[in-house]
Amino acid sequence: MKGLANCHIALAASRKTDEMQAIIRKQGGTSSVRSLQGTVFLADHDVAADFKKAVTSKPDVFVFTTGIGTETLFRVAEKESFDEELHLALQQSTIAIRGYKTLSVLKKYGYEPDVRDEDGTTAGLINAMQDLDLLNKKVMVQLHGMDAPSLRAFLEEKQAKVEEILPYQHISVHEQDVLILLDELMNHVYEAVCFTTAIQARELFKVAEANHQKEALLNLFDEQVLAVSVGKVTTEELTSQGVKRVIYPEHERMGAMIMELAHHLKETRV
Repeated sequence: MKGLANCHIALAASRKTDEMQAIIRKQGGTSSVRSLQGTVFLADHDVAADFKKAVTSKPDVFVFTTGIGTETLFRVAEKESFDEELHLALQQSTIAIRGYKTLSVLKKYGYEPDVRDEDGTTAGLINAMQDLDLLNKKVMVQLHGMDAPSLRAFLEEKQAKVEEILPYQHISVHEQDVLILLDELMNHVYEAVCFTTAIQARELFKVAEANHQKEALLNLFDEQVLAVSVGKVTTEELTSQGVKRVIYPEHERMGAMIMELAHHLKETRV
């Protein structure tokens, strides 16, 4: 029997859904796209002024959290002609990063981080920064799409002066779209939900909580529906929302996520 036989899956993604659905079909399953991604758009003009101001203040620490966000900031600095100031500021500061994609971008521009996480998560980054002296230090944090409350709380506890830069802005999905998925989940339409970004998980639980359904949703994930994540960052968000059981692949790829789910179901059915 194929791993996803008799399994109907909700895909919370907005990208590469055709490819994921094709893999699901090959594994004997069916799927529906219930995107929770909303819209993420680049605000070059808005971010340029804030980023230039942050660079000019010469932060003691730069914190980069995503590859695409880091790439965007370097590109914005070049486009707005303050890339020389950025490179000088980076040379004189401590650089802390999260994730292998962020590392690749920094290396592309000729930099090695002074501090980096061990597992690709915000918690891992916080743990790696524990020994830094941040008292009254200026810390610039690059975010992507949404805030990072645990990282902000850590920096504030260390009494750092924090400046957050969001090269991308996230616009929430329509609540009605999320309610459709919630209704389907409560009516046991799906055996699993696949999340490809932390934003998707946060959107689902935000709407569930606003409609007094968070506890019921957590019970579903505990007992009946499998929460499936593309990687550690998305898993971290699901766990922070209270989900106790999350399946995710060793390598952060959408195809690997589907195959990990198929393997898990095949093993548990046996």
